[in-house]
Amino acid sequence: MLIEAARSCLLVIDMQERLMAAVQNAEAVIANAHWLMRIATRLGVPVVVSEQYPQGLGPTVTVLKETIHESMIMTKTHFSCTAEPACQDRIAACNRDQFIVLGAEAHVCVLQTALGLRAQGKAVYVMADGVASRRAEDRELALTRLRDDGVRVVSREMVAFEWLERAGTNIFKTISREFLR
Repeated sequence: MLIEAARSCLLVIDMQERLMAAVQNAEAVIANAHWLMRIATRLGVPVVVSEQYPQGLGPTVTVLKETIHESMIMTKTHFSCTAEPACQDRIAACNRDQFIVLGAEAHVCVLQTALGLRAQGKAVYVMADGVASRRAEDRELALTRLRDDGVRVVSREMVAFEWLERAGTNIFKTISREFLR
């Protein structure tokens, strides 16, 4: 199944200052998230961001927070966005059946949210180059478990090119000049 922009919602999980300071490859994961968030915005794909207990973990990292409107940030105490009523309401309001999920930590909040969305019958794609954990082993185990449980593991370029569908269009030319160098 291909990822379609008109059916997609980009869900950014808990990419918060204190948490990202503790995970492996944080700089690359943040850069990849920022890249895809900007493309999603250009294509009209809704972007929703969760913050796990922001009093303790701080706000979403600045570069990502600047990409979205404050109203797109939802706070939670459950590890899974699908278990948090306010988050579930926001996710449902997207009215999409494909979810591209990225964030931290891969083996906790990303995994539980992706499996929760899958249990709701959604098509779920976890962006491997957009997820992180404090320990590399936890990240790898999470990706394996997600794949085994029917979640598709993808890269940022897989998502972007499937959203774009074809070359030669004005939007492809714009995005290609700005993001695909």
